[in-house]
Amino acid sequence: MQLPQLQSATLLRRYKRFLADIELSNGEIMTIHCANTGAMTGCGEAGDTVWYSTSDNPKRKYRHSWELSEKANGDLVCVNTARANQLVQEALQQGKIAELAQYQIIKPEVKYGTENSRIDFLLQANKPQTALSDCYLEVKSTTLLTESAVGMFPDAKTERGQKHLRELIQMRQQGQSAVIFFAALHSGIQRFQVAEQIDPHYATLLKQAQQAGVQLLCYNCVYHLENTAPSALCLNHAIPIQL
Repeated sequence: MQLPQLQSATLLRRYKRFLADIELSNGEIMTIHCANTGAMTGCGEAGDTVWYSTSDNPKRKYRHSWELSEKANGDLVCVNTARANQLVQEALQQGKIAELAQYQIIKPEVKYGTENSRIDFLLQANKPQTALSDCYLEVKSTTLLTESAVGMFPDAKTERGQKHLRELIQMRQQGQSAVIFFAALHSGIQRFQVAEQIDPHYATLLKQAQQAGVQLLCYNCVYHLENTAPSALCLNHAIPIQL
């Protein structure tokens, strides 16, 4: 996935969930938009390098958007949560997720379930005569990293995430396929583990989902650089999941 043209600055602070102040190389202080409403634990600390994009939309109050953080050790983290779905959709279209390559029809944001949900992607096979069931695919952006290179989700209690797991379990009970896909957008993540200490109810539901036949996948990612600036982001390969 090609990233928009990015510029770098130093993070001063994030506040009001949607805003961050950054310092440019010339000393100018600028406020930018942050699309990530989560805790962003370890992804946005004062002094980190921020990579931001610029919109040409004249109606936007804040023209610049926080896309990536760069840690002191060089790790890159995509903090724009919208990129996770874009990344997975591109990989699905290109057949790069081996476990889901049998599906050719990709429908984003389809209403489903009994709790008024929208699935990130409804996947279907091309041929109507195939016995392959529909697949309900939920994507979760994963950026929380432990010292042992383990990525964790969630980084805060998530009632919305709990609802999604209940819905996926219901789809399996109705005979459909269901997948929860953790997109590890922190370049330091090499394994995945549910953050039971943060949201024990989510951890319990995730184990129940797996027992019900919901498939759990986690792919890490790789960043491509152009003249030292991040220019593209791609899913890499499946990594181990530890529940």
